[in-house]
Amino acid sequence: MTTLIEARAAKPRRKPVGHAMLIGGAVAALAVGAALPWIVPTKIAMSLLAQAMFDALLATSVGFLILQNGRTSFGQAAFFGLGGYTIGVLVARQWVAPELALLAALILPTAVAFLLGLVISRITGVAHAMLTLAVGQAFYEVVFRWRELAKGDDGMSFDLPARVFGFSARKLQDPAFMLVLSWTILVLVLVGLVLFTRSRVGQVAAAIRDNEERARFLGYSTVMPPALVYAIAAFIAATAGILQACYNGYIAPQMFHWSTSGFALIMAIIGGAKFIFGPAIGAIVLFYIKDFAGQFAEYWPAIVGGILVVVTLTMPRGVVGLALLLWRRGTGR
Repeated sequence: MTTLIEARAAKPRRKPVGHAMLIGGAVAALAVGAALPWIVPTKIAMSLLAQAMFDALLATSVGFLILQNGRTSFGQAAFFGLGGYTIGVLVARQWVAPELALLAALILPTAVAFLLGLVISRITGVAHAMLTLAVGQAFYEVVFRWRELAKGDDGMSFDLPARVFGFSARKLQDPAFMLVLSWTILVLVLVGLVLFTRSRVGQVAAAIRDNEERARFLGYSTVMPPALVYAIAAFIAATAGILQACYNGYIAPQMFHWSTSGFALIMAIIGGAKFIFGPAIGAIVLFYIKDFAGQFAEYWPAIVGGILVVVTLTMPRGVVGLALLLWRRGTGR
């Protein structure tokens, strides 16, 4: 008899159509990204939008955990900061070649998250959320107090090398180039996550999320797939941290702080954590809300909190969920 998990994984007739639409949407999004330097009017606007892309990647990593594992993380900033600090420290100290520093900044957070995922994937509910928070704050305390590493709570500036993989690394601090690069990476990440959710491993992870006991009874490992999801989410968060560190030429303990994870979670909720694209959209929306509110109110976090309350009460599936609902009603589907 075909199991529920196998039924989810096997959809041969629908996949070609879905893949064609996915590829078409990705190509269109990449084309828009390439045109952004000519669409966005000023360098300041480009810089703001590029930083919104960093937030979108971090929010996507949080939303992916919610979507695939059904778990809320308050410690995703640990991997965001670990990516930024790894490349920042290695480049500043010149301990390894910049290419190796970049690879280490991607691999280290991913490996750490996978090992942690083998443990914390067994824990559910509030205990899981608190454990992720504790992990994130542990990293924060280390970099905050360890002044020999990166000047502790003062943070550390660093200069990018002349070239990385044969390309000029200084372009990473150009708003137009970074906007296109971060947009492209975000699109590729979202496409990759969609493909993962359609894969057998993704289907097994979703089945474990829905009914772990039944998945275990059917003979599936209920540890490895969630741990893999943690690793993928950490890879995305580390990518965001690397981009932000390289763009600013600066790393600080705030990258590890629980508030960074909290805002990423808020972004995911506002956009719609039940959708692959929702957290990214929520991140862009919240980023500009923060920028706008900061111009008129000293206590702008109160405005953000009020918006979160309104969204939670009136749009439980976020902005994307509301947009889909209105579209279906408009088209009669």
